[in-house]
Amino acid sequence: MSKKELLQNGVNQVFFEEEWYPPLSEALKNLTAAQACWQPEGKAANTIWENTNHLLAFKERLLSRLHKDHSFVTPQNNDETFVQGGANDEDAWQETVKRTLHVHDALQSSLASLQEAELDQPSPSLPVWQQYLNILLHDAYHTGQIVQLRKLQGSWPAKRSYL
Repeated sequence: MSKKELLQNGVNQVFFEEEWYPPLSEALKNLTAAQACWQPEGKAANTIWENTNHLLAFKERLLSRLHKDHSFVTPQNNDETFVQGGANDEDAWQETVKRTLHVHDALQSSLASLQEAELDQPSPSLPVWQQYLNILLHDAYHTGQIVQLRKLQGSWPAKRSYL
């Protein structure tokens, strides 16, 4: 299997196809803005909305690098990526979910259009394949956090079937 095929498989599994763990699309499914803003007592964890925007920032950065779009403003630090709207702003939450779907589709399309040799090109310093792999691992990590938050708030099924 080529690097490109491996990455394409990973992109599908992390976002759409459930294998070893729930994909991000499933973790965000049927959530309200209030659920996306919920935090466990003590506020020791980021909210689902904050995690989603954090993932978006890094995916949008990769897309801007791939498309040589210099209009993307890189956050000053990691904390700036964990932002959210209000618990009553259902439209803003749904827009965040749509943006997440859109950026994932754009990353999938960009990967499909790349030639195998382009995956080894640094952009700006890491090879493109490594940046995609980092995004996949990053998504899997934060998807686990999102599922855990949903379990704690009671919005994740106690039992679910997959595969």
